[in-house]
Amino acid sequence: MSTQTARGLAAGQTDEERIERYLNLNPDFFERHQPLLSRMRLPHMRTGSTVSLVERQVEVLREQKTDADRRLGEFIAVARANDHLADRIHRFTRRLLRAPNAMSALASLEASLREDFDAFHSVLVLTAPIDALAHAEFGPFLRKLSVEDVNIRSFEALLATGKPRCGQVRDTQRDFLFGPESPSIGSVALVPLGENGALGLLALGSAERERFHPGMSTEFLKRMGELITDALSRP
Repeated sequence: MSTQTARGLAAGQTDEERIERYLNLNPDFFERHQPLLSRMRLPHMRTGSTVSLVERQVEVLREQKTDADRRLGEFIAVARANDHLADRIHRFTRRLLRAPNAMSALASLEASLREDFDAFHSVLVLTAPIDALAHAEFGPFLRKLSVEDVNIRSFEALLATGKPRCGQVRDTQRDFLFGPESPSIGSVALVPLGENGALGLLALGSAERERFHPGMSTEFLKRMGELITDALSRP
């Protein structure tokens, strides 16, 4: 074994690589050579002036703490938002559970979307006949269509997946869903109802382009869809 290998230094490396490797293998080096440590100077991270190695380490730790504080703040904000959303889902669930029949559930659904979620642009499109809702009239909120209707057929791919989707929709789809309000809709959430969208879909529109963006989680929307399906399936 060569002297270099014994000291943890590999042949064929640059001086910098060898020094880095040596220091990694001997972390107590500067404790054994404290005068050298006190003489080492490094550029300050912000001002450009020189500081000691210890001061530089303190600065690095300070930057790391600032970054950790920022990320912690982001986590807390997300947790609070999720908690707030869970609370609204809870109120939404209780409203639907208290509804004695499908007609009452429909009224509770419309009111909850508007009052609990500020979803002032919402449309429920039903494609399966529901006897209890045969004579239901809820203005622009409720649409009852045949599965063969050309407007609903444009959502076939979405309905087949049975999964909610957020983001943008085609102009024709947006016009069909939101009518005269279509130009003011910046983003849309689509929630299939029933197995493979057999019951229809719920559409939520927002003037904010990032309110319903493709990267957002759709788990809560999926749960809402299941609750709505169960509530409207009552006699």
